[in-house]
Amino acid sequence: MSSPDTPNAAVLKLERRAATSLAAIFGLRMLGMFLILPVFALYAKGLTDDHAKIGLALGMYGLTQAILMIPFGMMSDRIGRKPVIMFGLLMFAVGSFVAASATSIETIILGRAIQGAGAISAAVTALLADLTREENRTHAMAMIGGTIGLAFAASLAVGPVIYGWIGVPGMFALTGVLSLAAILVVKFVTPNPGKTAFHSDAEANPAKLKDVLRDGQLLRLNWGIFALHAAQMAMFTVVPFALAQDGLEASRQWLVYLPVVVAAFILMVPAIIVGEKRGKLKQVLVGAIAIMLAAQIGLALSLDFFWGVVAALLFYFIAFNILEASLPSLISKIAPPEAKGTAMGVYNTSQATGLFFGGAAGGWLAQHAGHGTVFLFCAGLMAAWLALAATMRPPPRVKTQMFHVGRLDQLGAQGLAGRLAALAGIVAVTVLPEEGTVMLKVSQTGWDEDGVKQLLESQGGQ
Repeated sequence: MSSPDTPNAAVLKLERRAATSLAAIFGLRMLGMFLILPVFALYAKGLTDDHAKIGLALGMYGLTQAILMIPFGMMSDRIGRKPVIMFGLLMFAVGSFVAASATSIETIILGRAIQGAGAISAAVTALLADLTREENRTHAMAMIGGTIGLAFAASLAVGPVIYGWIGVPGMFALTGVLSLAAILVVKFVTPNPGKTAFHSDAEANPAKLKDVLRDGQLLRLNWGIFALHAAQMAMFTVVPFALAQDGLEASRQWLVYLPVVVAAFILMVPAIIVGEKRGKLKQVLVGAIAIMLAAQIGLALSLDFFWGVVAALLFYFIAFNILEASLPSLISKIAPPEAKGTAMGVYNTSQATGLFFGGAAGGWLAQHAGHGTVFLFCAGLMAAWLALAATMRPPPRVKTQMFHVGRLDQLGAQGLAGRLAALAGIVAVTVLPEEGTVMLKVSQTGWDEDGVKQLLESQGGQ
């Protein structure tokens, strides 16, 4: 879609429609996914006394998601983005309807596995890359990330209310309907890409996997997202019971979640500003992990004290919001530009694996060792992460800029890289001649933007 000419209004409108529609697809899907989180354990207790199976049902989605996410993205390179995305959404809908019709926990586990098999995240990201110019892609991806965060927050607030109206089977059915609605958005609203191409910043490259998996700094972040979401899923195998101890039934637990989530979001903002604007991301990360560790210990110690649970949840959500927002930024700063898509693929797979592991482990511990042990398990995950984060190198104060330059031969690419590297504020240069793109890591404190643009214009790019 890139062109050496200044983009006209039609191109900008097309990019906005692409970003908005794909964010809506993610939002519809994730809202349906998260809605059951605050109420499922209480509902499932009526189907089985085996808490291990309840945890497995919560986490099973993550297992099939982790297995199929990257393969689905690679498949979209071969057969097209939209067919893969629509198939994945259909699988998600089928799994939702299977779970909605379930009369046993085993059938719900099956439905959750089918839901996870609709692993469209990588394919959606690749389609977004097809439909946006390089210099606007980061903002478009940030829109999707923000939509997912809002879907999670909204689900905690409205999930218990919807549960009171239609119950968990109805919520699964609603999830299926939302997924079918997302198919219509893909079909009729999302623009068709002019062509499908591989994008190093958005897609996993098998040739780069070894390098990413050997990078100790990236591995620390992968452990972090694994631990964060393992703890999240483990917690929600028992938190609903802790809130219900004083007679706060599931349909009214939004009275806790809504103020806690809103307050946590407000309190999270200053930390993000300090981390990004003042180059204190490592300090913010370590501090948030420490808060998360304290929250888990607080939950373990206050299980019989309602307001203690509420206070610990406030600290948990403050830390969760900071970490969820900071980790992708850290990946972007640390990963080599040509392997950014691969690094994000491994990161997202680690997240999905954490969902499965946390649900399964949390349920098993609740069944065999008691509810308090679940939070001690989560505290152990956080303690390990705290040790890893404390020893990581401070991330460079850089941001990524991408430009389209058209096809280059190897000699031309080397010459262009050398001239760009000589400009002020350019920290790293990667020229990908086969993709016709230039990726720059530039200093957040200032860089020669005009010089870069002039050099690229003389090259015939933008």
